Amino acid sequence: MSKTLIKTVIFNHINRKPHLTFQLSKNLHQVAKLSNASLTNAQVRQKRTEMFEDEKKRQLNLIPRLEKIEVQYQGVPEDATLILNKNISTPYNVAQHLTEMICARSALALVNGQVWDMHRPLEEDCTVELLHFHSEEPFHVNRAFWRSCSFLLGAAVESAFRDDLFVAQHSFPPPNVASGSFVADVDLGMGHHWEPTREELMVFSAIMHRMAEKKDPFERLTVDASIALEMFSENQYKHSQVPSIAAASGDGKSVTLYKVGDHVDISTGPMMGDTSFVGRRCTIPVAHKIFHGDSAMYRFQGVALPKDVYLNHFAFGVLEKRANRLNMAGLQATKATKPV
Repeated sequence: MSKTLIKTVIFNHINRKPHLTFQLSKNLHQVAKLSNASLTNAQVRQKRTEMFEDEKKRQLNLIPRLEKIEVQYQGVPEDATLILNKNISTPYNVAQHLTEMICARSALALVNGQVWDMHRPLEEDCTVELLHFHSEEPFHVNRAFWRSCSFLLGAAVESAFRDDLFVAQHSFPPPNVASGSFVADVDLGMGHHWEPTREELMVFSAIMHRMAEKKDPFERLTVDASIALEMFSENQYKHSQVPSIAAASGDGKSVTLYKVGDHVDISTGPMMGDTSFVGRRCTIPVAHKIFHGDSAMYRFQGVALPKDVYLNHFAFGVLEKRANRLNMAGLQATKATKPV
């Protein structure tokens, strides 16, 4: 059996953006058909997106009337008191009341001392601090960046392959910047028969760059476990994980989802404000062959820099080389990183 995937890249010379398509060899095409033959990745993405949007609208409609909350902003250029809408206004709206620079650089927020997504609605009277990558203590934003990159890597892998190859995402481990790579574990439905080439791996980096250009927000939504089970019914791994995730939640029955564009996945978060925080340096250098239980998968690994954070070519090359090494997170016992 052939162990290669042939990539076709066609450039649109009008908008200079690559249209990326994977083509399977004849034998691999037959292998792919054996898995989830009645489904396509695009159809699954559409279903999840529609369910996400429907549930978001339903929850908004449950808000009986607008209530005002007092938000104490703490930070530059000066502290301020804002009157905003409960369960509707977000830290991003706080930034919009300040300066354009603060709005552009704020990747994360602290709400009453709790790490908070920029587009997550505020629930009560609170204090808000806005975090960015050039702060003296960037621990929280660095972890959110790593987590967000894993999320986007999963989206890139899911959208890169032809629809006759069903892509089932397994998970991505908790972010650990010290590990040297962000990670996404994916079942391509064909065992370990794919031997990725350097050119094929470059496609995933290109897709992530295209997502960054769109500046799509990371949208957060907490749903009942029954909705998550239906949403991920086509994915045996996610479907089996939902009950334990719900049991570990605060109310014992909910699951937190995130959406970027048409990609929806499970994560406790928090995430970056939007995809534009992925800078120009983003590389997916390797896809390691691993197993989760008896299931053969690929561990895609990447490294990236946030926007407005720069390294010379040599220094970033060192990071790329390090990101090639198999990241053992979740594959063996690891010591969790804690803030200093």
